[in-house]
Amino acid sequence: MQTIIETTSISYEVKKSTFLSYLVPLSEFNALHVKLKNEHPKASHIVWAKRSLNEYGQIVENNSDDGEPKGTSGPPVLNVMRGHELIDVGILIVRYFGGIKLGTGGLVRAYGSSAKEVIAHSPLTLFIIKETISFMSAYHLVPRFEHYLLTHHLESINREFENEGVKWDVALSEEEKKSFLLFALVFEQDGFRLLTQ
Repeated sequence: MQTIIETTSISYEVKKSTFLSYLVPLSEFNALHVKLKNEHPKASHIVWAKRSLNEYGQIVENNSDDGEPKGTSGPPVLNVMRGHELIDVGILIVRYFGGIKLGTGGLVRAYGSSAKEVIAHSPLTLFIIKETISFMSAYHLVPRFEHYLLTHHLESINREFENEGVKWDVALSEEEKKSFLLFALVFEQDGFRLLTQ
């Protein structure tokens, strides 16, 4: 599976209709959708499709034709995403009608081609499945854990300061988890406690 780190956009034209395509990380999808609606009030349609992985490792998909004839826009975009095995991303396509009707087959081809073009212009990266682990650390250990996360290019998803210490939630790949546990278990007698197994 593949994913992206940053948004890519391209413009694609078919029979005077302009298609502005955006391949976006899922975390930024909703904000970009709202922004595009505000920036393109005269656009005919804003079609979208998205794919993600849920906590059970299942692929979750959704799409919208946004007023185009049913099945002519969202599903073709989703099919292109499936073909490239994209995950945790969305595609938004803003269409400005150029005055020439494309017909159902033409719409399917135009939206599919727009999706292919934006993917072709995007730097794709391997999607790595990560597991969220939770742990507690005593306050005096916080600098050590911050330093570990920083030097290993890991981010804390959540950090809560509580009476008995700091509760951390960190997303780790299988390899990252093994390395982290080797580091953290040294502090088990000194205020480290794993909350998830």
